[in-house]
This record gives sequence, C-alpha cells and structure tokens, in this order.
Amino acid sequence: MNDEIAKLKQLAAPLLAWYDENRRVLPWREEVSAYRTWVSEIMLQQTRVTAVLPYFARFMAAFPSVEALAAADTEQLMKLWEGLGYYSRARNLQKAAQIVTGQYGGQFPGTYEEIVALPGIGDYTAGAILSIAFGQRIPAVDGNVLRVAARITGSRLDVLDGKNKKLFRAWMAEAMPADRPGEYNQALMDLGAAVCLPHGEPLCDNCPARDFCAARQASWQGELPVRGKKKEKRVEYLTVFVLLREDEVALLQRPKTGLLALLWEYPHVPGTLDERAAAVQLADWGLTPHRWLKKLNARHEFTHIRWEMTGYVLEVQGEGPADWRWADREERQRLAVPSAFGRFTEEIHTTGKERE
Repeated sequence: MNDEIAKLKQLAAPLLAWYDENRRVLPWREEVSAYRTWVSEIMLQQTRVTAVLPYFARFMAAFPSVEALAAADTEQLMKLWEGLGYYSRARNLQKAAQIVTGQYGGQFPGTYEEIVALPGIGDYTAGAILSIAFGQRIPAVDGNVLRVAARITGSRLDVLDGKNKKLFRAWMAEAMPADRPGEYNQALMDLGAAVCLPHGEPLCDNCPARDFCAARQASWQGELPVRGKKKEKRVEYLTVFVLLREDEVALLQRPKTGLLALLWEYPHVPGTLDERAAAVQLADWGLTPHRWLKKLNARHEFTHIRWEMTGYVLEVQGEGPADWRWADREERQRLAVPSAFGRFTEEIHTTGKERE
C-alpha cells in the first residue's frame, strides 16, 4: 500500500463521524432513489447547491419519474431548466431517460458499465448514483474530492491532468470503506464544500483529517491542489438586437446541434456595431426602427468561450426574416431563452414596465 492510500484510509472513520454531525439536509438525500440522485447530480454540475434547490423541486413536481421525463415536452423541459445553464445537461437527461424507459423498463441499471454508457453520465455521476442509490463501493471524484485528497496526501500532482485524475480515483477506490459508501462519498462532497475550501483559508480546525493531513502539517493548504494553467478562452464579439413590436419580441431558435442547441435567442450578428451599422443591419432584415430605447453591454462566460456583447433595445416595424418568431408575453413564458442573454431579457421586463 502506498503512502497516499494509507493516508486516505485514515480518513474514513473520522469523516463518517463528522458527516453524521454535520451533513447538509438536502431533498435528494431525504428521499433517495436512483432517479433523484441522478437528476440532482446532473443539476449540481458547475452549479451551486443553493441555486439548484428550487430547480430540483420544480423538476420533480413536473417530472416525478424517469418515465415522465422520457415523455416530457422538450419546450417545457428547457423552460424548467432556464437559468441553470449548460443546457446540454437537460437534453442528455431526457435522452438517458428514454433509454432507461425503453431498454430497462424504467428501472435504472445497476452496473457501472451500463450507467456510464448513458448520455451525459461520466465517472463521477456513475459513482454517485451507484454508491448512494445502490450501496456499491465506487468512488465519486469531482473537484471537491480532488482538493481534499490532494491536501490530505500532500500530493503535488496536477489535478487537472486526466492521467492524474484516474490515479486519484484509484486511490479513493482503495481507501473507501465497504460499509456506507454512499454516505462516504457525500461526506467528501460536504467536507470540500464546507471545510476544505477552494478559495480562502480552509477551516482546518473543524476538519476530521486535521491530525494527519499532510497539507496542514506542512502549511501547504494554499499551494494544494496543484492546477496546471488553463487554456485561454476564445473571445467572440456579438451585437444583439432586442426588437419590440407592440407586446411582441423577435426570437429565433438556435440550430439542433452545438452551443445552446434548440434554445431561443434574440437576433444577433458577429462583431461590435455602432448605431449607424446597426441601422444598416436592421434595413437588411427589412425592419424600420421606430424608437431607439437603449444601448447596453453584457458579457457571458462559457467553458471555452467568452461572449462580449453590445446590445440595442428598440421598437421596430416590419416582419424580419421568415425564421423569426414574434413572441408575445404569454408565449415567452413557454420558450427557454438562455441565461447568456439574461441582461437583455431583464431589459425587456424593464422596458415593458416603462411602456405600460
């Protein structure tokens, strides 16, 4: 047994005792099923627990079972997901639900190979489902767990490197206890979220590993985990048009594949247009500006891209291109517009109040 595994094996008993006293009370923990665990873990990817809680409640009310999700209206699904971001998660949820319903009779498969083959499920989510819902001894290693493991072992391996992630996962698999595997994985999640913090000083005095953590002993908390330099994000410049016609707003649907697939957006063009160039673009669309209301700027960060957006809010006359939809207030309640355009959506609400 190497030193890293030995260190991590020391963690199990004090960690579970700490968890029994400090566990977060969360709806997917109070009523456990493979379906609820799966949906919660997908929602929690790149998203804070506090943000997920109301979404999870609404989602479960609308789609209480895997069969209900499989048969869901896509527009309703995307509207329920609106604001959570990373919309491919919702599309993959439905694709996987359709497979579980069609191939497994609505019963979630209980092996790693079957679960990881479902759309949108990787090592971490498979480990979470199998340990929490099925009691199997399989680790669930995410950023929180990598940080905890790197600090306890004192490892200076780059946790962003794929080979090193696999090594950490192998260590965790060796170190996790045979009993209470689901609670063990959830305890690691809670420890990383509440004590072994990613930013600022970790709360080492409250940590169940405080007596044997290598980072604490060597005062390396600020140096670990080691993270290699991330690739710079590509910057794209857009000019966004919020076009108002009475109570209607111009929307169009994004393509079936790629970023924000099938969601609804405001018309936009590449580049940063000044007002003169924006007026030319409107004319190209066959629109006549009636009243220019506001110019604004917004930014949105995706995983690999950053959008820098200039926006114009104005009242217009005309129809525009054939693939546009002029959506009234009621229809906009049903159509999912991604949070990337959130600043512009807010402006519609503000402008609407001003015009009433």
